[in-house]
Amino acid sequence: MRIHHLGMMALLVAGFLTAPAYAKTSEYTLTIERLPVNITGKPIEKITVNGGIPAPTLRFTEGDEAVIHVTNKMDEPTSIHWHGLLIDGAMDGVTGFNGYEAIKPNTTFTYHFKIRQTGTYWYHSHTGGQEQDGLYGSIITSPKGKEPIAADRDYVVVLSDFSEEHSSDIMANLKMSSDYYANARRTAGDFFKEWSDDGWDKAWKNVRDWGNMRMMRTDLADVTGYTFLTNGKSPEQNWTGLFKPGERVRLRFINASAMSFFDVRIPGLKMSVVQADGQGIEPVTVDEFRFAPAETYDVIVTPKEDKAYTIAAEPIDRTGFALGTLATAEGMKGEIPVQRPRALLSMADMDMEQMMKDDPDMEMTPADMISGWAKTGTPEGQKALSYADLRYAGVQKDQREPQRTIDVRLGGNMERYIWTINGKKFSEAKPIRLKYGERVRLKFTNETMMAHPMHLHGMFVQLENGQPAAKLPNKHTVIVPPGQSYSVLLTADEIGEWAFHCHLLYHMASGMMRQVVVAKLDAADIPAEKPKANRGHHAH
Repeated sequence: MRIHHLGMMALLVAGFLTAPAYAKTSEYTLTIERLPVNITGKPIEKITVNGGIPAPTLRFTEGDEAVIHVTNKMDEPTSIHWHGLLIDGAMDGVTGFNGYEAIKPNTTFTYHFKIRQTGTYWYHSHTGGQEQDGLYGSIITSPKGKEPIAADRDYVVVLSDFSEEHSSDIMANLKMSSDYYANARRTAGDFFKEWSDDGWDKAWKNVRDWGNMRMMRTDLADVTGYTFLTNGKSPEQNWTGLFKPGERVRLRFINASAMSFFDVRIPGLKMSVVQADGQGIEPVTVDEFRFAPAETYDVIVTPKEDKAYTIAAEPIDRTGFALGTLATAEGMKGEIPVQRPRALLSMADMDMEQMMKDDPDMEMTPADMISGWAKTGTPEGQKALSYADLRYAGVQKDQREPQRTIDVRLGGNMERYIWTINGKKFSEAKPIRLKYGERVRLKFTNETMMAHPMHLHGMFVQLENGQPAAKLPNKHTVIVPPGQSYSVLLTADEIGEWAFHCHLLYHMASGMMRQVVVAKLDAADIPAEKPKANRGHHAH
């Protein structure tokens, strides 16, 4: 009998030692409702989460079971998309995809999913214009063991664009006239200065060419009139992160704006970029970086002096700043940098192949062949981050060559404010179908004069940025510059129906979106995508 008990005990111990460890459950409750907020000096009703903007930071550890109860107290449906998280499709939060339905008024929906990665991510509504109206927040997922990126302080820096207008009114204004917010038009004074600098012939040719195309060289942003926020605070409200001289400070920058690209710098400090879109990269030291809505960059700074340093995020149309402060004490404020000049678009920002077809006699000058969009105004001797600088921290598992290339042409019709992929808006387009496990190249061609941050749900792509295959960096959002082409590689390793769209909110809402379906298919089910040439009208 004693031997029997000892044997049973041994079996129990062995079972205990070999049983899988149960994951920790991390639980949150989020309440969404429209409430008055005062950011610009007067109360305006916006969408709040747990009473504020932005929504709370959600913190998890890799391996956690995330359980998030979302209560909708609005009189309209809502949703939350967990941007950048590898997730079951049914929890991805896009209405009509994977059987997901929006959260109806006065109901609660519980999201539950396993945390499969580490890094800096964010969440936002995927319903109408609710993201613009305040429904966005940050996510931090930490590794199980020791954090490989050493830091003494760790701050989330959420940048956003706040409008006193309702998102539906902004959309209506753009539909009424795509130039509705174009309040920085060229003037007679600009023409005479160009005449003085470059001569009559060139100045007049520029006016004539751009006039013939009904385009404006100042047209860098569709929407203006924003107040730019740092962690929900206006420049006057001065969000502050504290440090002691010599400490390593980690700043997790998230561009949660609806429409704004930012050039980010901290005058007096170098930034070591250590993550891109939550994914580790080999550290690269820069003075500034440009990032699009939906992108994230983690940087390390080491302020040495006992003073205030200004975090300055400047939109590319130079209509203000999102400002914050790194300081040794509350109440300190650093010097605000001088606003840089607004860049002017050039012929290099256009689909030149089509332009030459339209006008074979068009003459190009060297100045016109330099992209205006790419001009950041970085001082000589300083470094701005480039995609080409990004190298994966580690070794990529899948280094296969792509089995096929899928063309993704980004276009639009500005007279009607419609944005398209391969000549079709979302409501007219068939899904892009991928076989589970296949390796494909997505080749973006931007036929418009605006940059488009293209975001794929559910998976990461690898930038074809000139680095070796083992070092191609992961991204969930990719800027495709105006008039340019760019390609990425994708391993279709997540089964489901995934949204694929421009992350400029009003571009997505106006048609620049597709569904990508990843399934276990027969080869015959996967069409070779060769879209017909259908350029339509030039956009911007």
